[in-house]
Amino acid sequence: MDIKKIKKLLEIVEASSITEIEIRVGEEAIRITRMSTAQVLTQPQTQPAVTVPQAIEETGPQREEPQGHIVRSPMVGIFYRSPTPGAKPFVEVGQRVEVGDVLCIIEAMKILNQIEADKAGVVTKILVENGEPVEYNQPLFVIE
Repeated sequence: MDIKKIKKLLEIVEASSITEIEIRVGEEAIRITRMSTAQVLTQPQTQPAVTVPQAIEETGPQREEPQGHIVRSPMVGIFYRSPTPGAKPFVEVGQRVEVGDVLCIIEAMKILNQIEADKAGVVTKILVENGEPVEYNQPLFVIE
């Protein structure tokens, strides 16, 4: 994202009553948050300005990245394997796909977004169950 555009966004936020704005363009994203004077004044003066995060121990098993080409979710939403309930899934494990073939649908804000294969190959894993929520950049499929 261009620094001039970021400066312009800062000016817009400063001149308005907006307290937070987030903009995504492709894979780039920026979030600008403005604290109000009331928020600053209500913070106790005895707290340090900077806090050092403490180490977090993970008790669960480490997730391994699947081998092969990973198709990731481009958005947050609900994952659907088929175009309608009860219909045949777009793809199955072991099926060959070409670039542009629809792999699934992700519903975000009541809009159904088709997710297409960005690589030709064979679907070796489907990493999400039908109807599950998915996060941005979450692995969905493995294509080899």
